[in-house]
Amino acid sequence: MTASASERVATTSAADRLRRLRLLLTLLFTVLNAAGLLVLAVLLVAQDRAQGELRMDAELRRVAAAASRLVQYNGDTVVTAFISQDQIDTSCPEFAVLPAGAGDFEPHFSRRDCAPVDQRYLHGLARKATASGRFVEGYVPSTDGGLVRVVTQPFLSSAGQYVGAIVAVSDPAAELARHRGVVLWVVGGCLLLVGAVGVAGHVLSGRAIRPAVTALEQQEVLLAETAHDLRTPVAALRALAETAWRNPADRPDLLPRTVRLASRMGSIIDDLLVRARLAAGVEQLAIQPVWLDQLVTGVVEETSAPEAQVTVTTAPTKVNADPSLVQRAVGNLLDNALRYGRQPGSAAIVHITVAGGRVTVADHGPGIDASVAEESFDRFTSGAGSSGLGLSIVRWTAQAHGGFLRVYNADEGGAIFELEFPLAQ
Repeated sequence: MTASASERVATTSAADRLRRLRLLLTLLFTVLNAAGLLVLAVLLVAQDRAQGELRMDAELRRVAAAASRLVQYNGDTVVTAFISQDQIDTSCPEFAVLPAGAGDFEPHFSRRDCAPVDQRYLHGLARKATASGRFVEGYVPSTDGGLVRVVTQPFLSSAGQYVGAIVAVSDPAAELARHRGVVLWVVGGCLLLVGAVGVAGHVLSGRAIRPAVTALEQQEVLLAETAHDLRTPVAALRALAETAWRNPADRPDLLPRTVRLASRMGSIIDDLLVRARLAAGVEQLAIQPVWLDQLVTGVVEETSAPEAQVTVTTAPTKVNADPSLVQRAVGNLLDNALRYGRQPGSAAIVHITVAGGRVTVADHGPGIDASVAEESFDRFTSGAGSSGLGLSIVRWTAQAHGGFLRVYNADEGGAIFELEFPLAQ
């Protein structure tokens, strides 16, 4: 495999392949429906043509039947004189009374020229109908290079023998023009329907594979973020281990740092797993009434911050929430404030207020740039240089409970985070 081919394979993600699958599904859906529409269109066009011919034939049969009733007999001789006295002789469609053979009787042609028919074909039709004793229908060439529709009806002599036939002729131009109009409407309608089916197929296929695409994209983002967030602590852990290996005398000092770094890595992995489960929608929230003030107080008491000044002001407030997720979210807010909410060279000062279903965490740090606050929560980056993963967990937790996470800067300096949950009834 060439280098360029390898690069293409490497840069083609599973989500991209699913998008191509969507196009293939759309194409397959459109082609199958187009094939069905084509079959229906062919059947509809053929049915319309057949109906048109039936209408022409019905009119021609009516004229042939009327002319046959006007044929009289003088013994065995066929008399057509009475036909010229009837109005059908000057009406359309035109017709001809023709003998089966030469000399049987004098042919009669109606006086109205309605179709450019070549009369040579009419005698052949008359002989064919007389020989078979049945109606003969079809098209024959016209004098202008087109076709005319004919119906041939044989008639009997007084002796009960077929001696001739009446050939009625009609110009199909008007019917064919109407039929062409129907064909155009059918073709246009099919094209519109195929386009609509293509759009519908694209929408339906998109809806069908959207969960899979979203899940794959989240998986790829999670893997990338996992590698990004663990790269620094893994490198630091390796450096500590190598230093301890080379300098046995420094091991008592390096061991606590190693333990804290390993704990931090475990916390990162836990946050990543929680974030992935929330994003994938597989985290089942154990919603129950929770005393938010007591939960926050417990999180502060369990958090080790010997050098920081943390104050908590609470009012009794009960919310509907998953206690484990809320505990993690509050812990992440507190950890973020302790780590980044301080001025250089001074200890962190954090104020936590709980009231009305809202947890407010305020620090005395440099604050947060409001223009990148949303990006910080969505892309796992923050203005303070952290991975931002903990804040993303806080926001996902709020959204999963139908709550909100707001961030802004205090007038006197420092960032303020407000985490709000629905109050319990």
